[in-house]
Amino acid sequence: MDSILVTGNGPLSGDIPIAGAKNACLTLMPATLLSEEPLTLTNAPRLSDIRTMTVLLQSLGAEVTALQDGKVLAMSSHGLTTQRADYDIVRKMRASILVLGPLLARFGHAEVSLPGGCAIGARPVDLHLKAMEALGAEMDLRDGYVHAKAPAGGLRGGIIEFPFASVGATENALLAATLAKGTTEIRNAAREPEIVDLAQCLRKMGAQIEGEGSSTITIQGVERLGGATHRVVTDRIELGTYMLAPAVCGGEVTCLGGTISLVESFCEKLDAAGISVEETEKGLTVARRTDRVKAVNVTTEPFPGFPTDLQAQMMALLCTADGSSVLEEKIFENRFMHAPELTRMGARIDVHGGTATVHGVERLKGAPVMATDLRASVSLILAGLAAEGETVVSRVYHLDRGYENVEDKLSAVGAKIERIQGQ
Repeated sequence: MDSILVTGNGPLSGDIPIAGAKNACLTLMPATLLSEEPLTLTNAPRLSDIRTMTVLLQSLGAEVTALQDGKVLAMSSHGLTTQRADYDIVRKMRASILVLGPLLARFGHAEVSLPGGCAIGARPVDLHLKAMEALGAEMDLRDGYVHAKAPAGGLRGGIIEFPFASVGATENALLAATLAKGTTEIRNAAREPEIVDLAQCLRKMGAQIEGEGSSTITIQGVERLGGATHRVVTDRIELGTYMLAPAVCGGEVTCLGGTISLVESFCEKLDAAGISVEETEKGLTVARRTDRVKAVNVTTEPFPGFPTDLQAQMMALLCTADGSSVLEEKIFENRFMHAPELTRMGARIDVHGGTATVHGVERLKGAPVMATDLRASVSLILAGLAAEGETVVSRVYHLDRGYENVEDKLSAVGAKIERIQGQ
């Protein structure tokens, strides 16, 4: 099993290219199931999760070809052979549930295994199922599979009202509603940029959608969707992660392709901590204004609030802040599993339920640590950049699910980091 060796090496300088958004691409790929015509995605990230979704779509009979070194995905679902998404593939990734809505909308039935993914707390699929029921589908859970059946004549438009803004459920509902007969209104919809990106792609395919980016999305169902070519939006989580690299260990780095609109609430916290962010034609240039960052309090919230997927990385920064910071996790329970690993490096962190208090220390020290999930893995790498000595991060298979070429990107701006191949 591979590990990452990081040696604290001082300030960083240079440019880091930011990839297309993993979470957007994983949502866009199932959109091919809605049409017989080709869908081509450009600016696709080259990640293991994308490969998993590729295998899942291919198992259904879709054609998926990676071009231009994987940055372009050419897809076609003109000859699907099954509407059953098997456990052996779905268990690897939670986003697999997003094939449910498209299969149900186009074919009137689907069987999808209950999904897996990172162990960061309960993330039930009940909202996905209730959304399909609101469109007239009959849902049955048995033998670990969701068995979904549309009424005669296909899905019908309806009102889908979520008790809280769920990104995945909003995406599945949006995908399904494009082919439902009549008008669908999604209330308390998630507002993330990835959902806006999905709506824009579906509109290129012929869908009639209004209100994406707000809490109410209205979809007028159409008879069929066509093909399209769409560029995947910049990954705001990778963007925020690499913005933290110079914040953690000093220097100045430009994150190519970044915009403040993708990470506005995150930028506000960086500013409060003493980190400057300047938007240019190239992207976002980030530099630390002071020798030591200031303590800040962070509460994770749905977009446009502070992203839960940047909480672990932000904690790595605050470990060496001047003062004590309080991080409150309101999206996922059990998402402070990186805290004990950071304490192995000399951090002082107290966790009580969904709240972590970080007491800043002068300096972290390198240590062997273990990644527990995707974002935790990169938070430990960030901590290692600012620590004295060597840090070895094990179980980095999590990392490869969400970050492409992390060693190359950080090495290019002066970090001392390398991958150690497992036996």
